[in-house]
Amino acid sequence: MTYRTLIPKVFYADLAIGRDLFVDGLGFEVLHDDGDFVVVGRDGCKLYLVENAHYAALDRPELAIETDDIDGVHADIAARRPDLLHPTYPPGGGIVRREYGAREFAVLDATTACVVFRDWG
Repeated sequence: MTYRTLIPKVFYADLAIGRDLFVDGLGFEVLHDDGDFVVVGRDGCKLYLVENAHYAALDRPELAIETDDIDGVHADIAARRPDLLHPTYPPGGGIVRREYGAREFAVLDATTACVVFRDWG
């Protein structure tokens, strides 16, 4: 038996906000869309965006994406969508080396769903 992929589900009261972050902001491709359930993916990463105001109100997730080109990912997002850079993770929206060795930065959508990009190199 082999585990292959963990696919998180992110709930939104308004899926337009999820699309703005993941499709417009981070460049994910829409793989499936039936109105209140959208599957997006990019470079082997995949997640489900689900419209459900009740569950969206209960939790705003923090997700992490590992990359081997943190500088390139940060430069791309900073050039195209600087409004998505998390204002305090790290302060000023830059890249920081954490005490555990990873270099990181984060993006944040209007609902406070957070995506941390992490490079262990």
